[in-house]
Amino acid sequence: MNLVFDHDPFLLSDEDEAVFKAARESSSPSMSALCTAVAGIPTGAVIAGHHVGAAVYAKVERDYQVYLPAQLDTTADANLIVFQDGDNYLRRTNAHVVLDNLIAGGVLPPTIAVFIEPGDLPGSPKGARGNRSLEYDSVNDAYLRFLLDELLPEAIGDYRVTADPMRRAICGMSSGGICAFNAAWERPDEFGLVLSHVASFINIRGGHIYPSRIRQNGARPFRALLQGGAGDLDNTLGHWPTANFDMAAALRFKGYDLRFEFGLCGHTFEHAAAIMPQALKWLFRA
Repeated sequence: MNLVFDHDPFLLSDEDEAVFKAARESSSPSMSALCTAVAGIPTGAVIAGHHVGAAVYAKVERDYQVYLPAQLDTTADANLIVFQDGDNYLRRTNAHVVLDNLIAGGVLPPTIAVFIEPGDLPGSPKGARGNRSLEYDSVNDAYLRFLLDELLPEAIGDYRVTADPMRRAICGMSSGGICAFNAAWERPDEFGLVLSHVASFINIRGGHIYPSRIRQNGARPFRALLQGGAGDLDNTLGHWPTANFDMAAALRFKGYDLRFEFGLCGHTFEHAAAIMPQALKWLFRA
């Protein structure tokens, strides 16, 4: 099933398009070679951190990890990509290995990645993630303010990161997917690139309003790759496949720079992992 829009304004190489196609047509797609560590490729550092919320989510704690590429030039501005549910992206998509390979191959310039966990409420066990829905599913700017004012300055520190929104991406899966989209919607001047995997554009905390909101407002300056699956969730909150179709249709209607990858997978990381290198190539293109 090929549901990339026929008038997609930008296609990758035949080899990359074949990866997209294979992932769409399999119920269990496998990772590409660019997701695998290769001997001789410089390996970036992944540094662990811990944050305690101050203003937006006071006393809410979370872990995060920062990927610093081996080729990082401290005299130049690096790209930035922020992953919600960050540990899942490290373990299930090998995102740090993908970055190693793309940077070493000259496809991406040095790119700093921040892998962020959802917050643990005060007094709850570590890893309980009790603040996740409030952070990710809310259709407002609270989580974005938390990122920009609290966590990212701490995580990135003195490393130089570009202010160009078209070199700054935000990524998430499920509720993290709508969180990523919401960040670009609220502040396209901060995040001009969105990578969304089986996003929850349904009525958990009002996210079902987005297709109408997109259609009724002027287009905002960001680029998006949305991935959905025919086997995704269907419950009292909504039908995830239809919601992602509605989002893609609304974005196309308003003329956004969009790629919609719809396959057979369910509410998992499999499709996301299979196309991670190609998705980053498509998003970060000049």
